Amino acid sequence: MKTAAKSHDLKVSERPWGSYQVLADEPDHKVKRITVKPGERLSLQRHQCRAEHWFVVSGSGRVTLDAEQIDLNAGEAVDIPYQTKHRIENIGAETLVFVEVQTGDYFGEDDIERFEDDYGRSG
Repeated sequence: MKTAAKSHDLKVSERPWGSYQVLADEPDHKVKRITVKPGERLSLQRHQCRAEHWFVVSGSGRVTLDAEQIDLNAGEAVDIPYQTKHRIENIGAETLVFVEVQTGDYFGEDDIERFEDDYGRSG
């Protein structure tokens, strides 16, 4: 029987905008806990092989979905369809924390096509 991993047991991957932890990595889904520092944002990107669902745990963020912008607070969520350009930015004074559930056929980091990036990772 598997035991649930404690969040402090999971490897944290640091990024310039914050960090993420992989909570589950299964053949049919992947789950991450993502933190975004105040004033920071992820790259504008899209995926060919997966859709995502973002649920905000704490803080507030502004999500870009193609040309639309949606503000989210704790307890709110958004769905990101396959091949949709998207990003999230922290628009509050506290750390933004959200859970990302990926569904599809492939969840590798090389399924990220970046269009804009504040940290020189475009392309």
